[in-house]
Amino acid sequence: MTDFDSRSLAGVPLLLARRPDAHGPLPAVLWFHGFGVDKETHRKELAQLADAGFLAVGVDAAGHGARRLPDLVERQAAPRDEALRTMIALVAQTAAEVPAIVRALADEELADVDRVGIAGISMGGYVVYQATAVCPGLRAAVALLGSPEWPEGGGPDGALDALGRVALLSVTGECDENVPPRAARTLHARLAEAHPRATQRYVEIPGAVHLMAEAHWHQAMDETLRWLRLHLG
Repeated sequence: MTDFDSRSLAGVPLLLARRPDAHGPLPAVLWFHGFGVDKETHRKELAQLADAGFLAVGVDAAGHGARRLPDLVERQAAPRDEALRTMIALVAQTAAEVPAIVRALADEELADVDRVGIAGISMGGYVVYQATAVCPGLRAAVALLGSPEWPEGGGPDGALDALGRVALLSVTGECDENVPPRAARTLHARLAEAHPRATQRYVEIPGAVHLMAEAHWHQAMDETLRWLRLHLG
């Protein structure tokens, strides 16, 4: 059983999940959803994280959920390059909020500031890479079906030093046409070369597409939970 609590911290709508018997500051995982949905979409994953002993924090990305843009559907339906530019702008805004969310969770004595991680899927995976580059206090990061590569340059792809300081797991799908695995695969190769002692893992699930089959998603979540338990204790 999981206790859910909706609240706003640092001006950001959150959905907190934890076990009923969990008390005091907990190791925390911020969870970011995909383009066009919201924090409520991932109650199942938040419950899994809570059951593993974490304070699971579902975050409404900028322009989503409780602060949804009135024309978000139209923006999603725009030509691919235009829709991607919209998404990247919202990713940048969302990632910039992460340090304030972490501070607010610590101030409320909800999260152990020394054991905070981040995870996200699709658009949320983009947020993970960028937030890891701008929030040095994060201990662990899991990017699911995301990319560190932004159109027209920029983005976290060049922030190897920052990415090398966090325990980084990337999970991609071999046959993902929406977010091809090449960029994440290349990032991990570059990390291994530039920072041989960096804590990192790259998993490319054979045959997996962006809208993963159930078995593939179970594998992705098993990898996620194992990584976060290992690096957040």
